[in-house]
Amino acid sequence: MITALGAGGAERVIGQLCDHWHGAGRRVTVISFDAPDDPIYHSIPAGVELVRLNCNGGGVTSVLRKIWRLRKALVQLRPDVLLSFLTKNNLIAGLAGAGLDHGWVACERNNPEVQGAHPLWNRLLRRAYRRADAIVCQTRGVKRCFPVGLRDRLVVINNPVSPPVFEAGRETRRIAGVGRLDRQKGFDLLVKAFARIAPRHPEWHLDIWGSGDEQGNLQALIVERGLQASVTLRGTSEVPGAWLSETELFVLSSRYEGFPNVLGEAMAAGLPVIATQCDFGPEEMLHNQASGLLVPAEQVGQLAAAMERLVKDPEQRRQLGEAAQEAARAFAPEKIFPQWDELLDHFARRKGVGAPAGTRRREAMAEG
Repeated sequence: MITALGAGGAERVIGQLCDHWHGAGRRVTVISFDAPDDPIYHSIPAGVELVRLNCNGGGVTSVLRKIWRLRKALVQLRPDVLLSFLTKNNLIAGLAGAGLDHGWVACERNNPEVQGAHPLWNRLLRRAYRRADAIVCQTRGVKRCFPVGLRDRLVVINNPVSPPVFEAGRETRRIAGVGRLDRQKGFDLLVKAFARIAPRHPEWHLDIWGSGDEQGNLQALIVERGLQASVTLRGTSEVPGAWLSETELFVLSSRYEGFPNVLGEAMAAGLPVIATQCDFGPEEMLHNQASGLLVPAEQVGQLAAAMERLVKDPEQRRQLGEAAQEAARAFAPEKIFPQWDELLDHFARRKGVGAPAGTRRREAMAEG
């Protein structure tokens, strides 16, 4: 269950899991709150059922509508297990599923400490989480955000990072930042850092890929710093991952994260990467000075220095890119998907549900 099926990290993971589980013979349904005709950015296999509840929006009335429609869908579908993605959706899932007999896995996809939810919402969520069978976190660091009484439910599963469809750009002299245009992603910091090095390196260009509420403010900042010719807001790439083919250096400038999928994507493509040492994710994904560069979050001067260091040194870019690609293998789907399978099979055994066809095939091959 997810808010919508647009361009986002959680949506990307859902698409990957659907493809894996559908291919393994599991029956998979995706429930979302968006409209039936809203665009789907990350592909969903044709055999996966989509239930789009057409009740997206904010406010108390919208939340109550989501709870009611989700409960009706769950009563009809009778799933063995519900996976809810994103913090606010987790509370909605907990309330909608009260008294029903499905397993519930709440998937935390961001940093709960800094998301600014109303205190009442947070209290209700903590109570709802006591009913969760498991809470999946993307990194070890995020476990600190949960009360001691919930620690026995926490399971850490990193996001899968698939091999890139597009090859990284070579000799393009283009730096990329990718993500929603909001304060979390720190693109204002990235523009300010690039402004410090742009006069000395006029052959380099900064592309910011994504869309969001901060687009106007970012464009104004670009004009204020006189960077119209060297910084471009590119919007959302028409094809997922297409930005890689135009990029020689990737920068993650986030103030906070959950598990930055786009960083893994850049690493898997062999791009040299710079990332802020924010909570959570980058420190667990790369080794500073070996498979990328880490800089303190919100430190424009240090971010600018790291960018200039790599802009001036093509050999270090090559070395860091190769090391990043090797480090990204730890998140390969064939290493991550079995962890999800084990979690779901636990619920299947508890409910007396037979193993899916794909699982039986794998067991038969192992015995053979």
